[in-house]
Amino acid sequence: MKAFIYIAAAATLVTLAAPASAQFAKPEDAIKYRQSALFVMSQHFGRVGAMANGRVPFDAKVAADNAEVVAAMAKLPWAGFGPGTEKGGNTKAKPEIWTEQAKFKGGNDKLVAETAKLAAAAKTGNLDDLKTAFAATADTCKACHDAFRNK
Repeated sequence: MKAFIYIAAAATLVTLAAPASAQFAKPEDAIKYRQSALFVMSQHFGRVGAMANGRVPFDAKVAADNAEVVAAMAKLPWAGFGPGTEKGGNTKAKPEIWTEQAKFKGGNDKLVAETAKLAAAAKTGNLDDLKTAFAATADTCKACHDAFRNK
């Protein structure tokens, strides 16, 4: 009975992992995917930041729309950091992404949580709430960049 449970568990894990590894035909595709997702996220995050930092007038609807995009995009790039994607392409990713995967995954989880808070704060229409959430999200971005991204 134990053997059956172990085999079933292993089969389930392989089945769940297969779509992620089969998602990209080659490592360069994964690198391009993650870079594209991060680029789109940064563009929308910059629009929110411009309002939070007073560089452009605050528009609650625009802030909420852009924060929603940031929160959605924050979930996407991580599939592009799979095995075999540490080299190739024009990447600034540090090797620590693959050698310190638990720490990298923790940063990923924190970013997803902070961007969800950013989207919620933006929906309130309150600029002070947006500023607070933006700062927390920016700190999360910076921490990951400091640890896992070459300059």
